Amino acid sequence: MAYEPYVTPEEYADFGGTVLPEAEAARFLRQASRHVDSLTYNRMVGQGFSGLTEFQREMVKEVVCRQAEFEYENADEIDTILQSYSINGVSAQFGSSWNVFTDKGIAMRRDVYAMLCQTGLCCRLAVGR
Repeated sequence: MAYEPYVTPEEYADFGGTVLPEAEAARFLRQASRHVDSLTYNRMVGQGFSGLTEFQREMVKEVVCRQAEFEYENADEIDTILQSYSINGVSAQFGSSWNVFTDKGIAMRRDVYAMLCQTGLCCRLAVGR
């Protein structure tokens, strides 16, 4: 059975998403869904997306849409192998910052991660419950 992202390109458009190009929307939504699975310890894979409450499903869908846009807009920075660089007096560092959360190799805006945490699926202590 093929992996199904939590948001389809049609749902993304209904969400009001305009950032992702139509030709790449499915790929970025699938990637964002997989990243959400990693950050939630694959709980939705285990219990099924339909096993979540309506609130949890809506929050996950919004997070996937926002994460897909973030990953599209910042693809060059996210995919870089450098941790930091400096050129002509201007420097940049990659990793956790005041507005970007990183865990398991996944970069996500902190406010979006906080939304995902509201679902109760990100707590490590709840693994196996």
